[in-house]
Amino acid sequence: MPEFDPALLSRIQFAFTIAYHIVFPSLSIGLAQYLVVLRALEMKTANPVYRRAFDFWVRIFGLSFGMGVVTGVVLSYEIGTNFGKFSEVAGPIVGPLMSYEVLTAFFLEAGFLGIMLLGRNRVSPAVHLASCVLVAIGTLTSAFWILSANSFMHTPAGYRIEDGILMADSWLAAIFNPSFPYRYFHMVLAALIATTFVVAAVGAYYCRRGRDVAFGHDNLRAAVIMGSVLLPIQIFVGDLHGLNTLEHQPMKLAAIEAHWERDSRVPLTLFAIPDQQAEKNHFEVSVPYLGSLILTHKLDGEVPWLKEVPPEDRPPVAIVFFSFRIMVGLGVLMLLLSWLGLWRWRRGKLAESGLYLRVVQYCFPIGFFAILAGWITTEVGRQPWTVHGLLRTSDAISAVRGADVAL
Repeated sequence: MPEFDPALLSRIQFAFTIAYHIVFPSLSIGLAQYLVVLRALEMKTANPVYRRAFDFWVRIFGLSFGMGVVTGVVLSYEIGTNFGKFSEVAGPIVGPLMSYEVLTAFFLEAGFLGIMLLGRNRVSPAVHLASCVLVAIGTLTSAFWILSANSFMHTPAGYRIEDGILMADSWLAAIFNPSFPYRYFHMVLAALIATTFVVAAVGAYYCRRGRDVAFGHDNLRAAVIMGSVLLPIQIFVGDLHGLNTLEHQPMKLAAIEAHWERDSRVPLTLFAIPDQQAEKNHFEVSVPYLGSLILTHKLDGEVPWLKEVPPEDRPPVAIVFFSFRIMVGLGVLMLLLSWLGLWRWRRGKLAESGLYLRVVQYCFPIGFFAILAGWITTEVGRQPWTVHGLLRTSDAISAVRGADVAL
């Protein structure tokens, strides 16, 4: 019978499930905020285009919300079946944080979702708008608790250890752990940006086909304006997140840059093929000093290097290195498309059929690809730890056979 590694298979299974799941809550977060804007504009202007847009997107929101629920439930089971030691060691802190998400966010969303979807003609416009607002707050609250739990695993705080078990010493410190604010705003912005490009793609499709051009133009215009505003903010927040990572997870940052040796002129590595076994990069293309300037905001700033720690304490460098560059590259592409769309709108040519509309239409999943690349960077970069510095992934696995996990 072939040998199966339960740790590797459990990680692959969890990675697949969460990658499939994360698309739906990301879209739900973005659409919930957009629906509030559409409903408010409809009430203020009585423009039928806003009503058509609301009716169009609220159906997609309902489907996305439902898929997010059913795919998220699977993750809870996988934690219990495949990562039992993690549940035992970190459960007293991570478990309540995940439970708060259900008790606050999910109940709030579920309680008002019915009014949002079906109550337009059954309640007053003000109550319907209030329901949309509460659902939108629910999506942000859900992200708050989930990302707090996840951030605790990256930068644990407010805990004490009793008989090898993590117990809460300060819930405020555990919830608002050092990386949480940066990770929360970075993820929420990513969800809004991903949704922006879905809205833009639908608008471009309608404009290209000449079907309800007013509907298509208004969605596309809203998307390019939001993208032009949100993406520069995301770059700023991402920079702050990077400085936080430098302080609290230096090996993750070293893997992002594939930085092996101590160097007083830390370069920015544009391209390389990291070789984990040989502990060096092949075909490296880099710019001296630029790495120090970007990562520390100083020309002579010191950046952690991978050989500082034993090989078993280093993340898988190649995966982290390339996933980060995919995320950044897609972000730059989205910024350029947004700014180009803003320029075309100012010239009155936004809805004109052509190459721009075709590119935007086929870029509908680009934001989700960026989110997935960012999550790969974050989670693989945390390895070999499940709870950074406290619990190794190899020690977090349930006592199950590899063959059972494979089955």
